[in-house]
Amino acid sequence: MSGVGPVEDTVVREAPRPRPRGRLALRYDRHRRTVLAAAALVVLAGGGYLYASRPQPRPGPPPPYPSQAIDLVYLAPATGSPGTTAGDFGFTVLLSVRSGPPVTVTRLTQPYDGLSVASSPAAPFQTKSHSTRKIIVTLRVTECEKAPRNPGLPFLDVTLRNARAIESHSFILGTRYARDLSRALEVACSNDSG
Repeated sequence: MSGVGPVEDTVVREAPRPRPRGRLALRYDRHRRTVLAAAALVVLAGGGYLYASRPQPRPGPPPPYPSQAIDLVYLAPATGSPGTTAGDFGFTVLLSVRSGPPVTVTRLTQPYDGLSVASSPAAPFQTKSHSTRKIIVTLRVTECEKAPRNPGLPFLDVTLRNARAIESHSFILGTRYARDLSRALEVACSNDSG
């Protein structure tokens, strides 16, 4: 057998689509692409609206003001401060940042006309959150007549800055600081007059 013979038609023909019945079905059949595109636009617009109107997470609380985030505590008189001259005396204070972003000390002063202030480290300096920094505050008597003889509640004026605000705050360092400051002023001014 050689296999010669008529070629059979093996192409499968699709049956014609059935014609829709009814006015609405005929109209849909004529405008099917337009209806599907409009439906897709409605779905996209609805999804965009739902996305845009979803509940937003509440922002976290703002960081604390710098004066609320730190403690400034008097430790003791500083002994053997390098570079001190007659009429200079130093005190050690401890700055602790309890929470929030880092706090920068931009300025450190005191209220008395007869005294000037320097600090080590020199301002401005930054202290990170949950850490402490020891600061040597050096006071110099510039005029004994204007320096207080017995300050009752002496304080340090400190300008602080963090991510939320810049604040000037007065820190009263307690009775030990008042007593030690009075003694140092007495010694410095007795040396000056003698």
